[in-house]
Amino acid sequence: MSHTENDRKRANFSALSNSNGAIIKMTTATGTGKPGDIKKIIIKNFRTKPTLPDNYQERTWEKLREAVIAIQLSKRIEYSLEELYQAVENMCSHKMDSQLYVNLTSLAEQHVKSNITPFLAESVDKLVYLKKMNDCWQSHCQQMIMIRSIFLYLDRTYVLQNPTVHSIWDMGLELFRDHIAQNGLVQTRTVDGILILIEKERHGEAVDRTLLKSLLRMLSDLQIYREAFEQKFLVATKHLYQSEGQAKMEELDVPDYLQHVDKRLQEENERLLHYLDSCTKHQLIVTVERQLINEHITGILQKGLDQLLEENRLADLTLLYQLFSRVKNGTTELCSHFNAYIKKKGRTIVIDPEKDKSMVQDLLDYKDKMDHIVNTCFERNEKYANSLREAFEYFINQRSNKPAELIAKYVDMKLRAGNKEATEEELEQILDKIMVQFRFIHGKDVFEAFYKKDLAKRLLVGKSASVDAEKSMLSKLKQECGGGFTSKLEGMFKDMELSRDINIAFKQSMQNAEHKDLQNIDLTVNILTMGFWPTYPLMEVTLPPELLQYQAIFNKFYLAKHSGRKLQWQPTLGHCVLKAQFDAGPKDLQVSLFQALVLLLFNYNAIIMFEDICAAVNIETGELKRTLQSLACGKARVLTKIPKGREVENTDKFQFNNEFTNKLFRIKINQIQMKETTEEQKATEERVYQDRQYQIDAAIVRIMKMRKTLSHNLLITELYKQLTFPPADLKKRIESLIDRDYMERDKDNQNQYNYVA
Repeated sequence: MSHTENDRKRANFSALSNSNGAIIKMTTATGTGKPGDIKKIIIKNFRTKPTLPDNYQERTWEKLREAVIAIQLSKRIEYSLEELYQAVENMCSHKMDSQLYVNLTSLAEQHVKSNITPFLAESVDKLVYLKKMNDCWQSHCQQMIMIRSIFLYLDRTYVLQNPTVHSIWDMGLELFRDHIAQNGLVQTRTVDGILILIEKERHGEAVDRTLLKSLLRMLSDLQIYREAFEQKFLVATKHLYQSEGQAKMEELDVPDYLQHVDKRLQEENERLLHYLDSCTKHQLIVTVERQLINEHITGILQKGLDQLLEENRLADLTLLYQLFSRVKNGTTELCSHFNAYIKKKGRTIVIDPEKDKSMVQDLLDYKDKMDHIVNTCFERNEKYANSLREAFEYFINQRSNKPAELIAKYVDMKLRAGNKEATEEELEQILDKIMVQFRFIHGKDVFEAFYKKDLAKRLLVGKSASVDAEKSMLSKLKQECGGGFTSKLEGMFKDMELSRDINIAFKQSMQNAEHKDLQNIDLTVNILTMGFWPTYPLMEVTLPPELLQYQAIFNKFYLAKHSGRKLQWQPTLGHCVLKAQFDAGPKDLQVSLFQALVLLLFNYNAIIMFEDICAAVNIETGELKRTLQSLACGKARVLTKIPKGREVENTDKFQFNNEFTNKLFRIKINQIQMKETTEEQKATEERVYQDRQYQIDAAIVRIMKMRKTLSHNLLITELYKQLTFPPADLKKRIESLIDRDYMERDKDNQNQYNYVA
């Protein structure tokens, strides 16, 4: 490459400039352009600067003005849109933009002003008026869109460069707002018309939602929605639902009223969806909730809650909870009334002695029902669950001791053999539910006393349905109340296990011994530790010689293994199986020891007088009469009473009933002594009362020993904290301890006690 050619390629003529605006051209002398030719640069001045034609601005604006008026009057535009757009661009390029914007604004303003006339005329139909207003607004918007497309260059240059100048669209909105929408009469008529349409729709009439949506969007776009419409709308809403709420509360049942409120809330949400501005949502919904729910909380609860709960109206209760969750203090009030209902209804279950037979089952069913309502309708709200527990604990202790006793008996019924109602899993669930009720009881010592008595019967008569179920219940009680509560109950089970081992050893010793005359009798003995088991009355009866001999043999056998112990036989707890021969064939009779003693007498005599029976067996008269009643007046009448009748008299005679028949081979004759008598029940209650006295005394001494000196009120407070049952007769117990010199009254302050060491 030659040097000249390289230089030509590197020449940078664009870097040359001329302050006078000269044009620089590079030409060749010959025009052949061959290498080596001489080149010349010729520099010429600009031609004359182009100028606009005279009155260009006026003529161009006139053209644009005609186009704008044609748009405003919906006529055909004489010029093409490209030509008009170019005209605007030219005017802006030649610094006519400011005047152009002023002219356009003035022209638009004149047109908007002229449009208000029809809206100031005498009153016309509201719907027609609204449609005219909507048509005017829609036309204005379409016109401004068309005008803006022509003046787009102005919008994108002059407007953007001047922050204080509105865009053409905003200028159009401002003109419409200032000259039409904010005219007092026009605004009032428009807003009132909209409110009337909404009210009609609220009363069930069909309205033009598209028209409403368009007009409300107009108010929003003009930025007068809140000041012109929203406040009036909310006031109208308040008045409507205020009067409607009062009327419907009187007219409708609570379930129907709740459905009505829910429907109204859905309708208002639909209005928000279809035509109301979203900014209205919160205030609108709060207004409806306040007038239809908040103002009637107490009325709704007093009028219908009890019925809903009583009838288990789950769907209505769910709706009630959902609606009350929307308002302040709604769920709190509902919870309070729910609590009151549980207490009121629960008290009727507990307090009436006539309902004692079904009390525990009723309580379990009632608890299940209320739990289901809390879980299903009240969304497992912890506050409601706690309130439910508090209410149960309150009403179940309104009647002292009895619920505890009946719960213990209910457990006995479920754990007793012959209870075919439940599988093991179902029984376990029942025991869990029972434990819930047990937790509510204050006097747990009453439960323990009756439970222990019934457990003893189940174990001694061999009538426990399941050892696993028994131990499961024991485990639950231990977990709930601690080892001290169940230690005696556990001791009872241990006694039964040890007794089994002792009986096996005894039977082996009997096989080796020479007691052939006793081989036909099978004796099983339960050895009970006196401190673990309930106290039984000692009753001396006359036993047959065979049984007395058997007792003596067992005494000798047992005491040989356990020297220093003493055996005390309890005939009241004994039971036997007797082999009986009737005309219809042999039968096995499962009877109590007392029943057996009576029946054995008929081996020697066919007919025996009551007084002779009494002398022979030496059973207490009342007990003997009940025993004879079970044998001669019950379902299995193995004896015949002469004369016939339900009651046993001292002059009655009894005869063995050879004609007795029964389809079963082994017949159980109800054991009278196993039925709890009123005396037994009172005795159990008395034992509980005595135990409580000892516990109160021990607690007072314990507290005084630790504190040395204490006021009466503080001592009572401490006692309530320490005792597991509601203490009674505290003043008597304190006086008793003062008499026994465990404590004394302060000489200077009679309301204060001092511990006596």
